[in-house]
Amino acid sequence: MNGGNFLTAIALMPVLEGLLPSVAPSLWREAFRKMVILNDSQLRFAGLASMLSGLLILLASHSHA
Repeated sequence: MNGGNFLTAIALMPVLEGLLPSVAPSLWREAFRKMVILNDSQLRFAGLASMLSGLLILLASHSHA
């Protein structure tokens, strides 16, 4: 991955994170409300699962390119 691709990936993060609150703010608010009550280990697991799914998507997309 060169520097341009890395910057593109970093730039897409806030775009994707802003998608749900701009399209469905009440759904986003409810999801956020549910996340706040999770304990640290549950949040870590959710973060790890999110990272692993992103890596799998990245690997799958590069294997077909």
